[in-house]
Amino acid sequence: MRLDINLATRPYEDAREFWGRWGLGVGLLGVLTLVLLAVAVRGWTHAGRDRHNIAQLQQLIAERDQERKQDQAVLDLAVNRSTRDQSQFLNGLIQRKAFSWTRVFEDLERVMPRNLHVVSLKPELDDQNRMQLDMKVAGDTRSAAVELVHRMEGSTHFRGAQVVSEVQGESGSGVTASIVSIYVPGSTEGSGK
Repeated sequence: MRLDINLATRPYEDAREFWGRWGLGVGLLGVLTLVLLAVAVRGWTHAGRDRHNIAQLQQLIAERDQERKQDQAVLDLAVNRSTRDQSQFLNGLIQRKAFSWTRVFEDLERVMPRNLHVVSLKPELDDQNRMQLDMKVAGDTRSAAVELVHRMEGSTHFRGAQVVSEVQGESGSGVTASIVSIYVPGSTEGSGK
C-alpha cells in the first residue's frame, strides 16, 4: 500500500497545539459574548417597562391637562371672572405676606462669600407664581459674584441663579453685579431639623 503525502501543498498542522493556544481565548470571548447578550436583553426588557411607564405617565399628564382646560374654561365664564380675579389677587397677597425677610437673609448668609455684600434685594412673583429674587451685590472682584452664584446653585433654597449684569466701579474699585434667582423657602438646609 502506497500513500502519497505532499507536504509542500498541505503542511502538517497540530490541531491539539492550535486549540491549546487559542481555545481558551475563543472560549472566553464566547462567554463574554453571552454575558453581553444577556445584559443587552435585560436592558431591552427594562427599557420596555420604562417605555410602558412613560406612556402611562404621559396619559395621566394628558388627562390632567384636559381637566385643567375644563376647569379654566369654567373660570373664564363671564359669571366666574370676578371670583377668579379676586381669588388670584388674594392668593398673590397671601404669598407676598408669607415672604420672610429674616429667612431670606439667613439663607443668603449661608451662601454669601466673605468679600461680597447685598446692596439691594427685590422679591417678586414671576409668571409661574414662584418667588424670584432680584438682588444687587457689591464686592472686590467679579469672581466673588460668580462664587455666590455657584454656592446658590448648590443650595436647596435657590434655583436657576445667574448673573444678569455687572458693572466695574470707578478706577477698578470693585464690582456691582445683578443676580436673579428663584427662592424656595420651604426646605430646611443646615437648620439642624
